[in-house]
Amino acid sequence: MSTTETNPIGEAAAARDNHVVRGIMFMIGATVMFAISNASSKWLVAIYPVGEVMFGRSLSSLIVGSAFMLPATGLAVFATKRVRDHLARGLSQAISQTFTVLAFSLMPLAGAVAINFSAPLFSALISVLWLKERSGAARWGALLAGFAGVLVMVRPGADSFQLGALFALANAVMYGSVTVAVRGMSKTESANTLLMWQLATLAVFHAFLLVFGFRWPTAQHAGLFVAMGVANTAAQYLWTKALHAAPATAVSPFYYFLLVWSLVLGFAVWGDIPTISLLIGSAIVVASGLFLLYYEAQRGTAPRTALKTADAPAARNA
Repeated sequence: MSTTETNPIGEAAAARDNHVVRGIMFMIGATVMFAISNASSKWLVAIYPVGEVMFGRSLSSLIVGSAFMLPATGLAVFATKRVRDHLARGLSQAISQTFTVLAFSLMPLAGAVAINFSAPLFSALISVLWLKERSGAARWGALLAGFAGVLVMVRPGADSFQLGALFALANAVMYGSVTVAVRGMSKTESANTLLMWQLATLAVFHAFLLVFGFRWPTAQHAGLFVAMGVANTAAQYLWTKALHAAPATAVSPFYYFLLVWSLVLGFAVWGDIPTISLLIGSAIVVASGLFLLYYEAQRGTAPRTALKTADAPAARNA
């Protein structure tokens, strides 16, 4: 006769570890999909009007998201008492994401992505200035260091300074503002409701950009438009799964893998070679973001929206 002893504490710890590993894999997968979607946007915007690219990405994302979501939820997923908040969020994100694609069209992919990583810094700064949140020396130090990293990347006054950097910065500032403004929406709205309202409002608002230009895509490019939307929707889903599977402090640092994939794609497709200032500035911004995430977690207030990139169901790249 044999007996088997169990260790409930050990099993619980192993389950938590498995969840963290799963969450990390989801996050890395999300960064791959975001990089593919961003690269597709950069490729298409060199051929088609910016408004058409934005609308094509938003519409294909809405179609893919609806195909997966609506059979399970029906139109009830749109039920909300905060229509005005959803519309305001959608409009601000539509403008923010348009700035991002404009930046992609004017500068290397990795540079635009790296500057966009400063969004959490602007979010924290706006929280201090607007919401009057308390901020100690450590938080201010991280913010100042992060902004110094941004200045290193954009090099204001240097010959290499590009208009694209201004659009990337505008996106970071706007997204940081949006993050603060809608921070409380997740308390009353489900992730599914946030996602579908986001996808729907973006498609509607981006449709207005078609008045600035439209040309029928070739069959090959039409397929790329669809692939861009599929990759974007997959990224949203994986990003959400990552944050549901594990704490934000465990998975958020892996969001910065997006910069790695952007560097690889930028070099492989466009021959972009990262400058020393980009590498140094990126390192400073990433380090500041990670420290800020750790600092907020220690204070017990680390928001799940501490990631940039992005626009997931409640984020930035939809």
